Amino acid sequence: MSTDLKIATGSKAEQYESLIPQIKGLLQGETDWIANLANISASLKEQFDWLWVGFYLVKNDELVLGPFQGPVACTRIKKGRGVCGKAWEQMNAIIVEDVSKFPGHIACSSLSKSEIVIPVMHNGKFTGVLDVDSVFFNSFDKTDERYLKEIIEILEENI
Repeated sequence: MSTDLKIATGSKAEQYESLIPQIKGLLQGETDWIANLANISASLKEQFDWLWVGFYLVKNDELVLGPFQGPVACTRIKKGRGVCGKAWEQMNAIIVEDVSKFPGHIACSSLSKSEIVIPVMHNGKFTGVLDVDSVFFNSFDKTDERYLKEIIEILEENI
């Protein structure tokens, strides 16, 4: 398969619906965790031009920076701290319309205005989070949550 990504236009849902089969193609037959995380990060960053897209992975009771696209980032996050740590603590997706109003937000970049975090599970065990930041307020909604969860399910099927 070609590794060129076809960037879609249209509604947010239409963009995801174009991107998801491409991500499936990138991951198909590839079992390396890091390679798959890297390609998902790059695909989402390319399609949506968000500020930051990447993964934090559980290591020794912390979330540790994994593959990402965007500016340099915080390296370690404790459970319960910031949006990523809260998503881990609650085992739930979190959408933040304005990060300055989120109690305990960790400002890795002053450019970040809104954020969505999706837990990553494997065999019923929490393994990390997909973290996405935008330079705009209110960038993320239930449409993003639905499709990003679908992308994480595709990832989980390929590891």
